[in-house]
Amino acid sequence: MIKKFAMLLGGMFFTVAVYAAASQLRPGHPDTYTVRKGDTLWAISSRFLSKPWLWPEIWQANPQVRNPHLIYPGDVLNLSLDGTNTPHLGLEPRIRSEGEPITAVPLSELRMFLKEMRVMDADAVERSPYVVGFEESRLRATPGTKIYARDLDTAQPGQRWAVVRPTQRFRDHGGRNGSVDALTRPGQGSFVADELDSDASMASSPWREDTYHDTHSGTGSDRGVEVTVIGTAEVLATNDDVASLVLVDSTLEIRKGDRLMPVDDKPYDPYFYPHAPKSMPADPRVIAFTDAKNSVGAHQVVAISAGSADGVDNGTTFTIMAQGDRIPDEVSGNYERRSTSRSVQLPDEYAGHLMVFRTFDHVSYALVMDSLRPVHRGDKLTLPE
Repeated sequence: MIKKFAMLLGGMFFTVAVYAAASQLRPGHPDTYTVRKGDTLWAISSRFLSKPWLWPEIWQANPQVRNPHLIYPGDVLNLSLDGTNTPHLGLEPRIRSEGEPITAVPLSELRMFLKEMRVMDADAVERSPYVVGFEESRLRATPGTKIYARDLDTAQPGQRWAVVRPTQRFRDHGGRNGSVDALTRPGQGSFVADELDSDASMASSPWREDTYHDTHSGTGSDRGVEVTVIGTAEVLATNDDVASLVLVDSTLEIRKGDRLMPVDDKPYDPYFYPHAPKSMPADPRVIAFTDAKNSVGAHQVVAISAGSADGVDNGTTFTIMAQGDRIPDEVSGNYERRSTSRSVQLPDEYAGHLMVFRTFDHVSYALVMDSLRPVHRGDKLTLPE
Protein backbone atom coordinates (compact mmCIF):
# COMPACT_ATOMS: atom_id res chain seq x y z
CA MET A 1 0.00 0.00 0.00
CA ILE A 2 2.82 2.41 0.95
CA LYS A 3 4.65 1.55 -2.28
CA LYS A 4 1.53 2.25 -4.36
CA PHE A 5 1.02 5.55 -2.52
CA ALA A 6 4.65 6.53 -3.17
CA MET A 7 4.28 5.69 -6.86
CA LEU A 8 1.07 7.71 -7.03
CA LEU A 9 2.70 10.65 -5.27
CA GLY A 10 5.69 10.49 -7.57
CA GLY A 11 3.39 10.44 -10.57
CA MET A 12 1.60 13.51 -9.25
CA PHE A 13 4.88 15.37 -8.83
CA PHE A 14 5.90 14.44 -12.38
CA THR A 15 2.56 15.59 -13.74
CA VAL A 16 2.86 18.90 -11.91
CA ALA A 17 6.40 19.37 -13.23
CA VAL A 18 5.34 18.62 -16.81
CA TYR A 19 2.37 20.96 -16.48
CA ALA A 20 4.60 23.69 -15.07
CA ALA A 21 7.05 23.31 -17.94
CA ALA A 22 4.26 23.32 -20.50
CA SER A 23 2.61 26.38 -19.00
CA GLN A 24 5.83 28.40 -18.70
CA LEU A 25 7.50 27.78 -22.06
CA ARG A 26 7.12 30.63 -24.51
CA PRO A 27 5.50 29.88 -27.87
CA GLY A 28 8.00 29.38 -30.65
CA HIS A 29 10.85 28.33 -28.36
CA PRO A 30 13.85 26.67 -30.05
CA ASP A 31 14.46 22.94 -29.79
CA THR A 32 17.84 23.47 -28.11
CA TYR A 33 19.99 26.23 -26.70
CA THR A 34 23.76 25.98 -26.16
CA VAL A 35 24.94 27.79 -23.04
CA ARG A 36 27.55 30.45 -23.76
CA LYS A 37 30.19 32.12 -21.64
CA GLY A 38 28.75 35.28 -20.12
CA ASP A 39 25.21 33.91 -19.96
CA THR A 40 23.24 34.09 -16.73
CA LEU A 41 20.53 31.67 -15.69
CA TRP A 42 17.93 34.42 -15.64
CA ALA A 43 18.86 35.69 -19.10
CA ILE A 44 18.70 32.21 -20.60
CA SER A 45 15.41 31.31 -18.96
CA SER A 46 13.84 34.60 -19.99
CA ARG A 47 14.37 33.56 -23.60
CA PHE A 48 12.05 30.61 -23.38
CA LEU A 49 10.13 30.89 -20.08
CA SER A 50 7.28 33.34 -19.60
CA LYS A 51 8.18 33.49 -15.89
CA PRO A 52 11.99 33.29 -15.84
CA TRP A 53 12.30 33.36 -12.06
CA LEU A 54 10.77 29.86 -11.93
CA TRP A 55 13.74 28.19 -13.62
CA PRO A 56 14.95 26.20 -10.58
CA GLU A 57 11.58 24.54 -9.98
CA ILE A 58 11.30 23.52 -13.63
CA TRP A 59 14.89 22.47 -14.25
CA GLN A 60 15.19 20.67 -10.92
CA ALA A 61 12.16 18.55 -11.78
CA ASN A 62 14.16 16.85 -14.54
CA PRO A 63 16.59 14.07 -13.68
CA GLN A 64 19.17 15.35 -16.18
CA VAL A 65 19.68 18.48 -14.09
CA ARG A 66 21.39 17.44 -10.87
CA ASN A 67 21.82 21.02 -9.71
CA PRO A 68 19.98 23.90 -11.42
CA HIS A 69 22.85 26.22 -10.51
CA LEU A 70 25.64 24.09 -11.97
CA ILE A 71 25.13 24.63 -15.69
CA TYR A 72 28.22 25.29 -17.75
CA PRO A 73 29.14 26.95 -21.05
CA GLY A 74 28.74 24.32 -23.75
CA ASP A 75 25.84 22.55 -22.06
CA VAL A 76 22.89 22.07 -24.40
CA LEU A 77 19.43 22.80 -23.06
CA ASN A 78 16.98 20.47 -24.77
CA LEU A 79 13.61 22.08 -25.41
CA SER A 80 12.35 19.58 -27.98
CA LEU A 81 8.95 17.91 -27.85
CA ASP A 82 8.82 14.37 -26.54
CA GLY A 83 6.50 11.60 -27.58
CA THR A 84 3.57 12.88 -25.53
CA ASN A 85 3.75 16.28 -27.24
CA THR A 86 4.77 17.89 -23.95
CA PRO A 87 7.68 20.34 -23.82
CA HIS A 88 10.61 18.69 -22.06
CA LEU A 89 13.49 20.47 -20.39
CA GLY A 90 16.81 18.83 -19.78
CA LEU A 91 20.55 18.80 -20.37
CA GLU A 92 22.34 16.72 -22.94
CA PRO A 93 25.09 14.77 -21.13
CA ARG A 94 28.63 15.90 -21.85
CA ILE A 95 32.09 15.84 -20.30
CA ARG A 96 32.96 19.22 -18.83
CA SER A 97 36.61 20.00 -19.44
CA GLU A 98 36.77 23.71 -18.66
CA GLY A 99 34.91 26.81 -17.62
CA GLU A 100 33.02 27.97 -14.57
CA PRO A 101 29.31 27.38 -13.99
CA ILE A 102 27.12 30.26 -15.04
CA THR A 103 25.43 32.24 -12.30
CA ALA A 104 22.02 33.78 -11.77
CA VAL A 105 23.40 37.32 -11.71
CA PRO A 106 26.66 38.89 -13.01
CA LEU A 107 28.63 38.72 -9.76
CA SER A 108 31.65 40.54 -11.21
CA GLU A 109 29.50 43.65 -11.70
CA LEU A 110 28.16 43.53 -8.13
CA ARG A 111 31.43 43.17 -6.23
CA MET A 112 31.19 46.67 -4.77
CA PHE A 113 27.79 45.91 -3.25
CA LEU A 114 28.82 42.44 -2.07
CA LYS A 115 32.13 43.30 -0.38
CA GLU A 116 32.67 47.04 -0.05
CA MET A 117 29.37 48.30 1.36
CA ARG A 118 27.22 47.64 4.42
CA VAL A 119 24.02 49.08 5.83
CA MET A 120 23.92 49.41 9.61
CA ASP A 121 21.82 50.89 12.35
CA ALA A 122 22.66 54.57 12.78
CA ASP A 123 23.40 54.16 16.49
CA ALA A 124 25.84 51.32 15.76
CA VAL A 125 27.72 53.54 13.32
CA GLU A 126 27.87 56.38 15.80
CA ARG A 127 29.20 54.07 18.54
CA SER A 128 31.94 52.58 16.34
CA PRO A 129 35.64 53.50 16.79
CA TYR A 130 36.75 56.50 14.75
CA VAL A 131 39.88 58.15 13.38
CA VAL A 132 40.89 61.09 15.56
CA GLY A 133 44.25 62.15 14.04
CA PHE A 134 47.40 61.35 12.07
CA GLU A 135 51.13 61.34 12.60
CA GLU A 136 53.01 64.64 12.30
CA SER A 137 49.69 66.53 12.51
CA ARG A 138 48.80 65.62 8.94
CA LEU A 139 45.35 66.49 7.64
CA ARG A 140 44.86 63.24 5.67
CA ALA A 141 46.32 59.74 5.58
CA THR A 142 47.49 57.64 2.65
CA PRO A 143 48.86 54.07 2.73
CA GLY A 144 51.88 53.79 5.03
CA THR A 145 50.75 56.65 7.28
CA LYS A 146 50.24 56.13 11.00
CA ILE A 147 46.72 56.97 12.15
CA TYR A 148 45.22 57.30 15.62
CA ALA A 149 41.78 56.09 16.67
CA ARG A 150 39.58 56.19 19.74
CA ASP A 151 37.39 53.44 21.26
CA LEU A 152 39.69 50.65 20.00
CA ASP A 153 40.78 49.57 23.48
CA THR A 154 39.82 45.90 22.85
CA ALA A 155 41.91 45.60 19.68
CA GLN A 156 45.12 43.56 19.60
CA PRO A 157 48.42 44.43 17.86
CA GLY A 158 48.49 42.88 14.39
CA GLN A 159 44.69 42.90 14.07
CA ARG A 160 43.32 44.47 10.89
CA TRP A 161 40.30 46.76 10.74
CA ALA A 162 38.30 48.11 7.84
CA VAL A 163 38.23 51.87 7.50
CA VAL A 164 34.73 52.88 6.42
CA ARG A 165 32.98 56.11 5.60
CA PRO A 166 29.26 56.67 6.19
CA THR A 167 27.91 57.88 2.86
CA GLN A 168 24.13 57.53 2.81
CA ARG A 169 21.17 57.41 5.11
CA PHE A 170 18.31 55.36 3.71
CA ARG A 171 14.88 56.70 4.57
CA ASP A 172 11.45 55.32 3.86
CA HIS A 173 8.86 57.96 3.03
CA GLY A 174 6.44 55.63 1.26
CA GLY A 175 4.89 56.15 -2.15
CA ARG A 176 6.84 58.13 -4.71
CA ASN A 177 8.73 59.85 -1.92
CA GLY A 178 10.75 56.79 -0.90
CA SER A 179 14.28 58.06 -1.03
CA VAL A 180 17.91 57.92 -0.11
CA ASP A 181 19.32 61.03 1.51
CA ALA A 182 22.88 62.25 1.89
CA LEU A 183 24.21 62.19 5.41
CA THR A 184 24.17 65.42 7.35
CA ARG A 185 26.76 68.01 6.45
CA PRO A 186 29.68 68.70 8.83
CA GLY A 187 28.46 70.54 11.91
CA GLN A 188 24.95 69.11 11.54
CA GLY A 189 25.60 65.56 12.70
CA SER A 190 28.14 63.20 14.17
CA PHE A 191 28.87 60.97 11.16
CA VAL A 192 31.09 63.29 9.15
CA ALA A 193 33.53 65.27 11.26
CA ASP A 194 35.69 66.77 8.53
CA GLU A 195 35.07 69.96 6.62
CA LEU A 196 34.86 68.69 3.08
CA ASP A 197 32.01 69.68 0.81
CA SER A 198 29.15 67.26 0.17
CA ASP A 199 30.49 66.15 -3.22
CA ALA A 200 33.77 65.04 -1.65
CA SER A 201 32.04 63.29 1.21
CA MET A 202 29.93 61.33 -1.27
CA ALA A 203 32.87 60.33 -3.48
CA SER A 204 32.67 56.62 -2.70
CA SER A 205 28.91 56.19 -2.86
CA PRO A 206 27.28 54.66 -5.95
CA TRP A 207 24.01 56.37 -5.03
CA ARG A 208 25.47 59.88 -5.20
CA GLU A 209 23.77 60.79 -8.50
CA ASP A 210 20.45 59.66 -7.11
CA THR A 211 20.26 61.79 -3.97
CA TYR A 212 16.63 62.81 -3.74
CA HIS A 213 15.75 66.26 -2.46
CA ASP A 214 12.15 67.21 -1.84
CA THR A 215 9.95 68.68 0.86
CA HIS A 216 9.90 65.33 2.64
CA SER A 217 13.70 65.08 2.90
CA GLY A 218 14.76 64.23 6.44
CA THR A 219 11.28 63.44 7.72
CA GLY A 220 11.01 59.74 6.90
CA SER A 221 11.80 56.82 9.16
CA ASP A 222 15.41 55.63 9.03
CA ARG A 223 16.06 52.27 7.42
CA GLY A 224 19.79 52.34 8.08
CA VAL A 225 23.07 54.09 7.34
CA GLU A 226 25.25 52.83 4.52
CA VAL A 227 29.01 52.74 5.03
CA THR A 228 31.58 52.06 2.33
CA VAL A 229 34.94 50.39 2.93
CA ILE A 230 37.69 52.78 1.81
CA GLY A 231 40.76 51.19 3.37
CA THR A 232 42.40 48.72 5.77
CA ALA A 233 44.47 49.54 8.85
CA GLU A 234 46.59 47.31 11.11
CA VAL A 235 46.82 47.88 14.86
CA LEU A 236 50.31 48.75 16.13
CA ALA A 237 49.58 49.45 19.80
CA THR A 238 46.69 50.35 22.10
CA ASN A 239 46.36 52.18 25.39
CA ASP A 240 43.47 53.36 27.53
CA ASP A 241 42.31 56.06 25.14
CA VAL A 242 44.06 56.11 21.76
CA ALA A 243 45.18 53.26 19.49
CA SER A 244 47.96 53.54 16.91
CA LEU A 245 47.48 51.91 13.51
CA VAL A 246 49.22 51.94 10.15
CA LEU A 247 47.12 52.42 7.04
CA VAL A 248 47.76 49.38 4.86
CA ASP A 249 45.73 50.35 1.82
CA SER A 250 43.00 52.78 0.81
CA THR A 251 40.95 53.90 -2.16
CA LEU A 252 40.53 57.44 -0.80
CA GLU A 253 42.47 59.67 1.54
CA ILE A 254 41.51 58.88 5.13
CA ARG A 255 40.27 61.78 7.21
CA LYS A 256 39.21 62.49 10.77
CA GLY A 257 35.81 61.01 11.56
CA ASP A 258 36.16 57.95 9.33
CA ARG A 259 35.03 54.86 11.21
CA LEU A 260 36.75 51.56 12.00
CA MET A 261 34.89 48.26 11.82
CA PRO A 262 35.89 44.59 11.80
CA VAL A 263 37.03 43.28 8.43
CA ASP A 264 34.23 41.33 6.76
CA ASP A 265 36.01 38.23 5.46
CA LYS A 266 32.88 36.10 5.05
CA PRO A 267 32.45 34.87 1.48
CA TYR A 268 29.35 36.06 -0.33
CA ASP A 269 26.87 33.68 -1.91
CA PRO A 270 28.10 32.49 -5.32
CA TYR A 271 24.65 31.19 -6.27
CA PHE A 272 21.18 32.64 -5.86
CA TYR A 273 18.04 30.54 -5.85
CA PRO A 274 15.09 32.77 -6.84
CA HIS A 275 12.02 32.26 -4.70
CA ALA A 276 8.95 34.09 -3.52
CA PRO A 277 9.19 35.83 -0.13
CA LYS A 278 8.89 33.36 2.73
CA SER A 279 6.79 35.98 4.50
CA MET A 280 5.62 39.15 2.80
CA PRO A 281 7.11 42.31 4.37
CA ALA A 282 4.84 45.22 5.16
CA ASP A 283 4.61 47.53 2.14
CA PRO A 284 8.09 46.97 0.63
CA ARG A 285 9.15 49.55 -1.95
CA VAL A 286 12.06 50.66 -4.10
CA ILE A 287 13.78 53.44 -2.14
CA ALA A 288 16.97 54.13 -4.14
CA PHE A 289 18.90 53.19 -7.23
CA THR A 290 22.29 53.80 -8.79
CA ASP A 291 23.59 55.63 -11.84
CA ALA A 292 20.38 57.51 -12.55
CA LYS A 293 18.26 60.37 -11.27
CA ASN A 294 14.67 59.48 -12.10
CA SER A 295 14.34 55.82 -13.05
CA VAL A 296 16.23 52.62 -13.86
CA GLY A 297 15.72 49.48 -15.94
CA ALA A 298 16.94 45.93 -16.25
CA HIS A 299 20.35 44.97 -14.82
CA GLN A 300 20.59 47.99 -12.53
CA VAL A 301 20.95 47.89 -8.75
CA VAL A 302 18.27 49.22 -6.43
CA ALA A 303 17.78 49.39 -2.68
CA ILE A 304 14.48 48.24 -1.20
CA SER A 305 12.87 49.00 2.16
CA ALA A 306 12.91 45.44 3.51
CA GLY A 307 15.69 43.26 4.88
CA SER A 308 16.54 40.17 6.89
CA ALA A 309 14.54 41.39 9.90
CA ASP A 310 11.52 41.54 7.58
CA GLY A 311 11.94 37.96 6.33
CA VAL A 312 13.91 38.77 3.16
CA ASP A 313 16.91 36.63 2.20
CA ASN A 314 19.20 36.26 -0.80
CA GLY A 315 17.25 35.17 -3.86
CA THR A 316 13.95 36.66 -2.70
CA THR A 317 12.14 37.74 -5.85
CA PHE A 318 9.50 40.45 -6.10
CA THR A 319 7.29 41.78 -8.84
CA ILE A 320 7.73 45.53 -9.29
CA MET A 321 4.50 47.46 -9.68
CA ALA A 322 4.80 50.99 -11.08
CA GLN A 323 2.61 53.31 -9.08
CA GLY A 324 -0.36 54.60 -11.07
CA ASP A 325 -0.81 58.32 -11.58
CA ARG A 326 -3.66 60.38 -10.17
CA ILE A 327 -5.34 62.31 -12.98
CA PRO A 328 -8.37 64.60 -13.26
CA ASP A 329 -11.58 63.04 -14.55
CA GLU A 330 -12.19 65.41 -17.44
CA VAL A 331 -15.22 63.50 -18.66
CA SER A 332 -17.36 63.92 -15.56
CA GLY A 333 -15.65 67.18 -14.59
CA ASN A 334 -14.90 70.47 -16.29
CA TYR A 335 -12.43 70.11 -19.18
CA GLU A 336 -11.62 73.82 -19.20
CA ARG A 337 -11.08 73.97 -15.44
CA ARG A 338 -9.24 70.75 -14.65
CA SER A 339 -8.40 71.84 -11.12
CA THR A 340 -12.09 71.60 -10.24
CA SER A 341 -12.49 68.09 -11.66
CA ARG A 342 -12.54 65.11 -9.36
CA SER A 343 -9.37 63.06 -9.55
CA VAL A 344 -9.14 59.36 -10.23
CA GLN A 345 -6.34 57.01 -9.19
CA LEU A 346 -5.07 54.88 -12.07
CA PRO A 347 -4.16 51.28 -11.17
CA ASP A 348 -0.59 50.18 -10.60
CA GLU A 349 1.09 48.65 -13.65
CA TYR A 350 3.49 45.71 -13.92
CA ALA A 351 7.05 47.01 -14.33
CA GLY A 352 9.27 43.92 -13.97
CA HIS A 353 11.05 41.69 -11.46
CA LEU A 354 13.91 42.21 -9.04
CA MET A 355 15.94 39.68 -7.05
CA VAL A 356 17.66 40.38 -3.73
CA PHE A 357 21.38 39.59 -3.62
CA ARG A 358 22.40 41.09 -0.26
CA THR A 359 20.41 41.82 2.88
CA PHE A 360 20.75 43.95 5.98
CA ASP A 361 18.30 44.45 8.83
CA HIS A 362 15.79 46.72 7.07
CA VAL A 363 17.38 47.38 3.68
CA SER A 364 18.37 45.03 0.86
CA TYR A 365 20.29 45.42 -2.37
CA ALA A 366 18.53 43.93 -5.37
CA LEU A 367 19.07 43.64 -9.11
CA VAL A 368 16.31 44.52 -11.56
CA MET A 369 16.22 41.30 -13.58
CA ASP A 370 13.77 42.37 -16.27
CA SER A 371 11.56 45.37 -16.86
CA LEU A 372 8.79 46.47 -19.22
CA ARG A 373 8.74 50.07 -18.02
CA PRO A 374 11.01 52.38 -16.00
CA VAL A 375 11.38 51.61 -12.29
CA HIS A 376 10.92 54.61 -9.97
CA ARG A 377 11.46 55.32 -6.29
CA GLY A 378 8.35 54.38 -4.39
CA ASP A 379 7.30 51.59 -6.76
CA LYS A 380 5.57 48.81 -4.85
CA LEU A 381 6.93 45.28 -4.49
CA THR A 382 4.47 42.41 -4.55
CA LEU A 383 4.54 38.62 -4.65
CA PRO A 384 5.98 37.41 -7.97
CA GLU A 385 3.29 36.17 -10.32
